[in-house]
Amino acid sequence: MKFSLHLSFLSVLIYLITACSNNDLTVVSDYIPETVSHSIPDYHIGVDDVLAVNVWRNADLNVTVPVRPDGKISVPLVGDVLAGGLTSEEVSKNITKKLAKYIRDPQVTVIITDLRSHEFLTRLRVTGAVRNQISIKYRQGMTVLDAVLSAGGVNDFAAGNRTKVYRKENNSTIVIPIYLDDILFDGELETNIMLRAGDIVTVPERLF
Repeated sequence: MKFSLHLSFLSVLIYLITACSNNDLTVVSDYIPETVSHSIPDYHIGVDDVLAVNVWRNADLNVTVPVRPDGKISVPLVGDVLAGGLTSEEVSKNITKKLAKYIRDPQVTVIITDLRSHEFLTRLRVTGAVRNQISIKYRQGMTVLDAVLSAGGVNDFAAGNRTKVYRKENNSTIVIPIYLDDILFDGELETNIMLRAGDIVTVPERLF
């Protein structure tokens, strides 16, 4: 058991070192917990992503559609609109421009409701001294506690208060200390931060 855990933890460290070989690694000791969740910034839509197109005060034009293999979606009145390779804001602007020919001052929002094309960029990993090391799909609002419980909780060898969240931010990786034992056993939720897509939660073993 301990041998496999050491191998798993070592593999995560190798992954992080490789991923950060050209970047800076920054430890954030005074991280301020977030009140809102974050998705990948400037996410570029891909094939199979699902988009919800909403037109204010024109409910009959609202539609939820997947991005086709040609990178386009079909929208009432305007027909096919390119979405692949663009951000949701860019798609919204394109639809607004096309709808302006048919309705007055259209206000369009485009929301990505299901991230399918960049699955591995949007996953969360929980590694180290947990019951089941996992890679799970990111969901809005997920916290450290949610992720650890999804992994079956910590095992008997866990050093919960030395838990770290590794997060890509701009061109560097930041390390956020998490006091997991305080969260689990004392109800102290100050470090039970909301996670972002791509975060890695690592629970180390105790040093004997």
